[in-house]
Amino acid sequence: MKTRERTTGNIIELEEVSKKYQLGEVCVTAVDNISLGIAPGEFVVVLGPSGSGKTTLLNLIGALDTASSGDICMDGKYITRMNRAERSRYRRETVSFVFQSFNLFPGLTALENVQFGVESAERKPNGGTAKEMLSRVGLEHRLHHFPHQLSGGEQQRVAIARALATGNPILLADEPTGELDFKTGIQILELLHEQSHSGRTVLIVTHNREIARVADRVVELSSGHIVRDGVPENHIAAIADLSW
Repeated sequence: MKTRERTTGNIIELEEVSKKYQLGEVCVTAVDNISLGIAPGEFVVVLGPSGSGKTTLLNLIGALDTASSGDICMDGKYITRMNRAERSRYRRETVSFVFQSFNLFPGLTALENVQFGVESAERKPNGGTAKEMLSRVGLEHRLHHFPHQLSGGEQQRVAIARALATGNPILLADEPTGELDFKTGIQILELLHEQSHSGRTVLIVTHNREIARVADRVVELSSGHIVRDGVPENHIAAIADLSW
């Protein structure tokens, strides 16, 4: 099946997207009729409390979940009209994920986990790149350690290094600083900012309002709806000015 393409200035575009789950006799609407466009290279924070629909929104954009209604167009292609094989190819070639639960392979070392991410993206494996990314997240001394030998914060940094090393144009991060101490969290935010400045589109979901202060744009969710979409309140802050 040839997937319909669309020419648009946005690399991410949602058109009246909803996601509903049936829990027994109860229908829960996690994302409710959301329309949203994100330009290439934007650094966007999706902000909201637990249960607001932000992780569901991220999973829909990343083709890990399917919309109940509406259309999602990513990098010119409608992922809501793709078959399973096309969606899998899209995930490998277009998006990189930083999962809140890490999703590392327990039988692979930190270096091997990052290299696996590069190979999954179907780019030529480059151990130097994997080592470089682990070094940039402060784990150059933990290359050959397995996940069970790493702290939660270290595992999160491996997951971030893996996402950065793929080189895919869209980076999706679910609470990327949630398991990190403040100093390391700031280091990771600086890395993500660098990715945006180099042209990658970065989308972070978080409940941390401090992180939202450094975004180009903040999309705030409540009960599956967008309740605010714009620049951070007051002004865009420098990362060095954050505290939590």
